[in-house]
Amino acid sequence: MARPTIARVDLQALQHNFQLAQGLVPDGQCLAVVKANAYGHGAVAVAKALDSMAAAFGVACIEEADELRQAGINKPVLLMGGVFNQQEVIHAAENNYWLMLNNQQQLDSVIDADLTQPVTVWLKVDSGMHRLGIGLGDVSTYYQQLQASDNVLDEIVIATHLACGDELDSTFTDQQIKQFMASVEGINAPLSISNSSGLLAWPQARQHWNRPGYMLYGNTPFSGAHQDADKLRHVMTLSSEVVAVRDIDVGESVGYSANWTAKRPSKIATIAVGYGDGYPRQARNGTPVIINGNRAPLVGRVSMDMITVDITDLADVAVGDEVVLWGEHLTANEVAECAGTIGYEVLTRMPLRVPRVYS
Repeated sequence: MARPTIARVDLQALQHNFQLAQGLVPDGQCLAVVKANAYGHGAVAVAKALDSMAAAFGVACIEEADELRQAGINKPVLLMGGVFNQQEVIHAAENNYWLMLNNQQQLDSVIDADLTQPVTVWLKVDSGMHRLGIGLGDVSTYYQQLQASDNVLDEIVIATHLACGDELDSTFTDQQIKQFMASVEGINAPLSISNSSGLLAWPQARQHWNRPGYMLYGNTPFSGAHQDADKLRHVMTLSSEVVAVRDIDVGESVGYSANWTAKRPSKIATIAVGYGDGYPRQARNGTPVIINGNRAPLVGRVSMDMITVDITDLADVAVGDEVVLWGEHLTANEVAECAGTIGYEVLTRMPLRVPRVYS
């Protein structure tokens, strides 16, 4: 009998979310970001579900791109982190991987490579995030070097990344967009600015190429309501089951470190899920789960394979009852906030031992 912890992935909801993204840019194209195992949802299954819809896919590194190719995904794949040596450039050219170039070293590795066919290049510009990318004043120089190379296909995409796009009242985002647009003035090239937050909330960031990621999986990048983000449909439901129920007296504690003590006679349910399944260890007492449609609070430390919740106020909870850790009525964002992190981390840390069930 299998352990009951599973992640159900709704591929129709995924497709709905992609259509929402694409609908925001009717004159542009969307590249579906499937890095980090499609934010924990399963890169191959997600890419296959979006293969007829997405113009291309985005990954962090060549190993993630190879996984898609080996699974029969033939759409272009953008290596968003670039390449790390000339051998990767050759491998990318042979497999129709697009290359994001972030500095002179990466540019030289493309120009100097012995290629049998040219590659598609994206040029990353640092418009204020100061993580990766060439300087705003260097765009024309780099662009001309790439144009002059026989190793580079004619259509060079110029891209940047927003640092504060998820902050709807940010003035920094407007500043970034203006600085980026000024840096490419006079250059006739397709542009890319938008990640999920840019696509949803910053119309001026919607360009020829857009890079939705987090939103595809049904999660809002914003802390509050947003008219378009609120149309997203959740994709993953992480669930398990009650494996034990016990009564404890006033003054008795639960779990490692005894960091929760009963102040009343209490009924405790043990659930077969823990940080070994991607449930955040730092989730604090009171973090909600859903049992039989009702919320119940986490009590005691999260352990590797189990959590405990207080079901004193719920009726008729029994061994075998389903428990939802996050899903339609309890978002990964909410659980992440209770753990002092963000939904992106909670989802991408989902380990392979949790079976994904696709529908």
